[in-house]
Amino acid sequence: MPSLLSTSVRAELRALGRLAAPLAAAQAGQALMGVVDTAVVGRAGAVPLAGVGLGNALFFTIAVIGIGLMMGLDPLIAQAFGAGDARRARTLLWQGSSLALIAAAALALLLALLTLGLVPLGVEPAVAEVATSFVLWRLPGLPFLFLYVGGRAYLSSAGLTRPMVIATVVANLLNLPLSALLVFGGAWLPDWTGTLRLLPALGGAGAAISSSLSLVLQSAILFAAIRGVPAPPVPAEARRPDPAELRRAIRIGLPSGLHMVVEVAFFALASLLAARLGAGPMAAHQLALSLATLTFTVAIGVGNAGSIRVGLCVGARDRLGARRAGLTALGAAAGYMACTGLLFVAAPGALARLMTDDAAVAAAAIPLLRVAAVFQVFDGLQGAGAGVLRGAGITRFTLVANLVGHWLLGAPALLFFVFGLGLGVVGLWWGFVVGLVAVAGALVWRFLQISSREIAPLAAPAD
Repeated sequence: MPSLLSTSVRAELRALGRLAAPLAAAQAGQALMGVVDTAVVGRAGAVPLAGVGLGNALFFTIAVIGIGLMMGLDPLIAQAFGAGDARRARTLLWQGSSLALIAAAALALLLALLTLGLVPLGVEPAVAEVATSFVLWRLPGLPFLFLYVGGRAYLSSAGLTRPMVIATVVANLLNLPLSALLVFGGAWLPDWTGTLRLLPALGGAGAAISSSLSLVLQSAILFAAIRGVPAPPVPAEARRPDPAELRRAIRIGLPSGLHMVVEVAFFALASLLAARLGAGPMAAHQLALSLATLTFTVAIGVGNAGSIRVGLCVGARDRLGARRAGLTALGAAAGYMACTGLLFVAAPGALARLMTDDAAVAAAAIPLLRVAAVFQVFDGLQGAGAGVLRGAGITRFTLVANLVGHWLLGAPALLFFVFGLGLGVVGLWWGFVVGLVAVAGALVWRFLQISSREIAPLAAPAD
């Protein structure tokens, strides 16, 4: 028996790896666009960097509602494939595309309105101006971001991950030079570039335009790949928005989106507090947060792969396989994040200097990266835990766990560390530790509980 168990775990780890590696690469590629924006704008000074950091935090605080909605397709599509119902999987992709466009329209309006409140909340006017411009220029890319998430769910459930990697690589190859060109203008280009030298410097808005255009390209590549996937024909009426299917997707996806809002809003609160401490602390906070986010996206990729693996097993009514898939994903995420934590401890100065030429900002970011090393494993566990629970169709518990962990425990601790103990921006990061430890513990416990018995599929396969 021990050897059989060892063999099955190794087989699951290989299956997880085949999904997780490209999904993590795609997830990291998404974050890399934000890191590139930070690194490019960081050369323009503390105010542009702080503005882009705040704008990025505000944008994703709202955008994650739509991302979560679309990620609700993960268990539905995976369970359909697991049950051998390829037609339903394709139908869900059409319904997801309708959901993406509806969500993008509603959330774009909300984002535009929220930018009006930055100055009244105490943000420096110069920082608020950059943040507002950044957000408004990110809005055209919003529907393409949501379409990408839906397409990713379909392709990964079908076991086709290469298009995601290709799309991410191509988008990043476009984003870096385009961001530099639009942020700083074309005056620095050589003479042979011609009219490109006439482009004005757009600052933070240029970084946003570059990211939006890169998302359009990324989504186009993904859906071109989907068109080439053999699938049973879907009737025209099934391609139109179906209220019943949309309600089912929303019932699973909305708690997932709200849990992401709760988590991102917690970090956005920290960004607002950092902005109130001044441009320098905000810049250091944004620098460290960009690096921590980059490592976390790999853990999220593992969690997304775990979601698909658990969903496939649930659809196939494989109880032991579902538990094994979830535990393997949790272990892989924790192991990876332990390695990144060691890197943050060993070389915080070198990492900070990769992101900015401002020696004061780099120095202020070093203690933040050391605190980040403390919570890396817990961050990985909570990210992967949300994924494996989502694969089982459990999303409401994740929302409650994030509310309690981040807002009832983490937020009060954060405020106490900053104002009670006078730790400044470092205190913000110790508040992160409290919230992440609580959420990670709750999600791991819940998966152990629900995977001890058979998990019922979300919908029965078609006859």
